[in-house]
Amino acid sequence: MTVRWAVEVEDFSWRYQQAREFALRDVNLKIPEGSFTLVVGPNESGKTTLMLAIKGLIPHSLPGTLRGTVRVFGQPVEHTSAPVLAKRVGYVFGDPEAQFTALTVEEEILFGLENIGVPEEEIGERIRWASELTMVADLLDKPPYDISGGQKQRVAIASVLAMRPDILILDEPTSMIDPLGKDQVVQICAELKATGSMTIIVVEHNVEAFAHLADQVVLVYRGQVVRVAPPREFFEDLEFLAQHDVSPPQVTTLFALLRERGLYNGALPLTDDEGIAAGWQLLAGEGS
Repeated sequence: MTVRWAVEVEDFSWRYQQAREFALRDVNLKIPEGSFTLVVGPNESGKTTLMLAIKGLIPHSLPGTLRGTVRVFGQPVEHTSAPVLAKRVGYVFGDPEAQFTALTVEEEILFGLENIGVPEEEIGERIRWASELTMVADLLDKPPYDISGGQKQRVAIASVLAMRPDILILDEPTSMIDPLGKDQVVQICAELKATGSMTIIVVEHNVEAFAHLADQVVLVYRGQVVRVAPPREFFEDLEFLAQHDVSPPQVTTLFALLRERGLYNGALPLTDDEGIAAGWQLLAGEGS
């Protein structure tokens, strides 16, 4: 079966105007259509710059020096118009208030739909679908600035989802919200992945929350992509990850250490539930 690539990054480098160093250098990356990609790495490593390039804000809105190519569904971003990119690639920033422009949640969701020219007869259904999926249907008449941090993040996601992009980018979606809000964002991502209708890219320090959803994990470090692998393979080498400032899920770390000591020989768990199951197997003498 032929893989269709949602994103292809080829020998891509980018330096912001007036910056001395390149923020990204010789990056190569492919993201399959319909997949879930988790992007990790320390602060200032170039993760957001890479997302801005996929979205097309680089180079359309930000001046700088570009080398190489970023393609979205085969079309070079550099030569694709902003309106087309707005429909194909949705971007949710870590600070949801940075996106707000309207006086109510409903108007906030409506704003993007009007911008991309959604027919009037479709608008109501799209607002209903996006608001229900993100659990903000009861907030439609509320001012987006007067709700909780988790609610703001879900409104920002709803505003982008309503436009039904082919690619959804969430840049640090849990960085400014409480544990309950984080769980709700993860739930939204799980439901979206289950539909298979979007290519999802999540940039996140909290790998524990999203590792089990990922089809591949991408490590960006000092402006370069240094590792791309399925999650269980990605988290195998604890020393390599520590050298690159990445913290695996705690349960994964525990069982990797057990395996190093010859006490466990199974697949590394990514979630607490998987860890509990592996632990019971160990106690029963089946996992060593």
